[in-house]
Amino acid sequence: MSEIQAKFRLDWPGFSLDVDLQLPITGITALFGHSGSGKTTLLRCMAGLERAPQGRLTINGDVWQDDSHWLPTYKRPLGYVFQEASLFAHLSVMGNLRYGMKRVKDAQLVSLEQAIELLGIGHLLDRKPDLLSGGERQRVAIARALAVSPRLLLMDEPLAALDLKRKREILPYLERLHDELAIPVIYVSHSPDEVARLADYIVVMEDGRALGQGQLAEILARTDLPIRIGEEAFAIIKAVIGEVDNEWHLARLDFPGGQLWFRDPGLAVGHSVRIRILARDVSLAKQPPQKSSIQNVLHGKVEAIGGDEHPGLAIVRILIGDSRFLARLTRRAVSELDLETEQNIWIQVKSVALME
Repeated sequence: MSEIQAKFRLDWPGFSLDVDLQLPITGITALFGHSGSGKTTLLRCMAGLERAPQGRLTINGDVWQDDSHWLPTYKRPLGYVFQEASLFAHLSVMGNLRYGMKRVKDAQLVSLEQAIELLGIGHLLDRKPDLLSGGERQRVAIARALAVSPRLLLMDEPLAALDLKRKREILPYLERLHDELAIPVIYVSHSPDEVARLADYIVVMEDGRALGQGQLAEILARTDLPIRIGEEAFAIIKAVIGEVDNEWHLARLDFPGGQLWFRDPGLAVGHSVRIRILARDVSLAKQPPQKSSIQNVLHGKVEAIGGDEHPGLAIVRILIGDSRFLARLTRRAVSELDLETEQNIWIQVKSVALME
């Protein structure tokens, strides 16, 4: 069976973990939730660092643990990246990369040379860790985890110890891993920006349970679950750069169902991007809006109307082609527009956040 099955029950004083998950064997799965929700505990159970008496973990049908079988951590073909790089100070970057490669007995899924190239650390190989920036150390730590040729890569808030500049430096490298490697990644984070930019699939954790799980865009677009990836509700749209308007420094983003104009990010036509659109930046109208400063006007259909955190607000989901947008309205606006499902509606998108 082509999936990751992770079922764990663990009881501690004041906390219990109880999950039963079926996760995709490709792409990046984000474990998202507030501190203490059980994200890292779940990750450590998957690594075998915490032994859950009631647990089962299978990777593509291979049993790593169940009621009668237990594979210790050092025998599990996985890579683990912690919040801190935890490099060996007495070894060079290359020495750190070679450490642990003796575990690799089967054919390599990722060569050492490929790991070095993917993380852009070829010029750092002779340096000691104390001569590296925080972002460089973490890139080396990720390359080291890849160098053991894992079948599963676990990442526990790998950017949490970095400042904003270093996070922006390392995110493109994480995207390269996503685009160029077939290794499934389980990525722990409490950052909405990281999740929106990197994840394909998401498990939302709360009090040791999975509050919800599914494809990222589908989970974010649900109006029947009390899930917020951060303080703001938003939709994720996958798009392609369709045109660049050099005169006005704009780019046209083509997505299944329509187009959006955005300030030119300097990417080539044909480049794939993710768009994050906040529900508060989408307005609705029953008639085509008159000429205004808002450049993005689209026609769609109301798919669902749900509640928001405040009783005076509502979240409306709009289907445009195969893409779903969210709009935050007051309940009074919903009433005045006589909104109901299957109704045709015009939307205006005030601004777009591009998650390259």
